[in-house]
This record gives sequence, structure tokens and C-alpha cells, in this order.
Amino acid sequence: MIIKLIGIGFVVIGTIVSLIFWIPGIIDKKQLKQIMGNRYSLIYFIYFTNGPLLLIIGAVILTYLIPEA
Repeated sequence: MIIKLIGIGFVVIGTIVSLIFWIPGIIDKKQLKQIMGNRYSLIYFIYFTNGPLLLIIGAVILTYLIPEA
């Protein structure tokens, strides 16, 4: 049961982070680029590890690690 909740949590958090990053107007990427300067590419690493990667890990947990009842 705990593994299922963790998987669902990862999927939900990954989806929310992905949507927040890609919906225009929520994050002002131009202002973020001015603030970050040369380190702007780090934003994409943070996005990938917290968005799609969590979504994939959650889907794998829900698909393969949950025994059939």
C-alpha cells in the first residue's frame, strides 16, 4: 500500500512540475534567464529531475513493483 501511494505521489508531483514549467505565463523564463545568467541551463536539469523523471519513476513503480492482488 505504501509503495502504491509513493508511486501515485511521484506521478502527481511530476505532472504538476511539468505543467507549471511548460504553461506560458506561470514561469517568466526571460526574467529567470536574467537572474540565472550563465547558470540558466541548470534550470532544465532541475526541471527534468523533478518533472518527467518523477513521472517516469512513479509510472514504473505503479506498473512493475505493485504485486497483483
